[in-house]
Amino acid sequence: MVGLRAETRGGDDFFGGSALAPRLSRLIVGSVFTCLCVVAFLTIVNLHLGDGSIILALLCMGSLLLLQMTYVSPRAGNLLYGTRWYAVLLAQACLVYLPMFLFGQAWVGMPGFFAGSALLVLPVLPAAVVFALVVLSMAVLQLSYTGSAFDIMYTTVSTVITGLVVYGLSRLANLVAEVHAKRMRLAELAVAEERLRFARDLHDLLGYSLSAITLKSELAHRVVLQHPARAQDELSGILDIARTALADVRTTAAGYREMSLEGESDTVRSVLAAADVQTRMDIAVRDMPPKVGTVLATVLREGVTNLLRHSNARHCEITVRRHGNTARIDIVNDGVLEDGTAKKEPNELGGSGIRNLSRRVSELDGELLAGVEDGRFRLRASVPLPAEPVRG
Repeated sequence: MVGLRAETRGGDDFFGGSALAPRLSRLIVGSVFTCLCVVAFLTIVNLHLGDGSIILALLCMGSLLLLQMTYVSPRAGNLLYGTRWYAVLLAQACLVYLPMFLFGQAWVGMPGFFAGSALLVLPVLPAAVVFALVVLSMAVLQLSYTGSAFDIMYTTVSTVITGLVVYGLSRLANLVAEVHAKRMRLAELAVAEERLRFARDLHDLLGYSLSAITLKSELAHRVVLQHPARAQDELSGILDIARTALADVRTTAAGYREMSLEGESDTVRSVLAAADVQTRMDIAVRDMPPKVGTVLATVLREGVTNLLRHSNARHCEITVRRHGNTARIDIVNDGVLEDGTAKKEPNELGGSGIRNLSRRVSELDGELLAGVEDGRFRLRASVPLPAEPVRG
């Protein structure tokens, strides 16, 4: 139980160390099994059978203990029920019964190891049958040794207890190892998920800022001589966007970043104007929940980023309206080629940008649509709004 508890405590394992619990559980199991063998070995030593018999008993017990520990070996894993374990079980049967011809009643504590191993290896019904046969065989052998009812009862109960202890401790050690392996896997998945989140946020947040900086820098470069005042305004805008990008990097590294749809709409209007894109913007939904507003602001930012990068649009319409219990944003532009398709780079419209948006929207049980409609490219995101509390 100590090992299992160590695996469920959180960041620090029992006494520290990320893999200590499985090792500790195996150490406890090995210690208990060794103590059981030592008790039987001392009984044999007390018989004064000679050095040869003592050495043989030591070899048999050592082999039996080694075979028993294979069931909790780190390499055993899911092979516990493999056919090769039947050979191990057969070897254990030989080691617990054959020495009885030499050691007699002093060896009656060993068959419990075989009984417990049978419960580990065999299917449920055959395991129960073998376990019962081992217990019955020990009662019969004890009857032949002393014939005492007390000795028969003691040996029978001792075999049952030893078998259950062997089975229970072995299963516990394996369960601790499985829990540890699953925990490590969950940690790896959490790291992978965090990396995906970071990459997704960088794409969604910084892609727009870098596109806007590039666009405004090109514009400032063109007008710096003829219209220095306008160039200065564009440079001021670049500075603001760069500061926002820096804040985005910091918040992306820290985790969740809340975005304002109103704030993003002001920036988008400025950037599209710098790109000579005539924009009509109608935001009719205000005071949305932070998560909904952040998702819609992300859709707005990514939609405008795609427009700047991958279209020849000259007109853009952006509307945010409420339809029942759903907030919907539509970004429509005329950047469609003569063949009716939208200009795009490989893997972009169906690539990471749209996939990231779709994932963000789906996390709020919303829906994202992107494609050509009536000769114009439309990006639409619909996100359900939480129900408003009923006022009495």
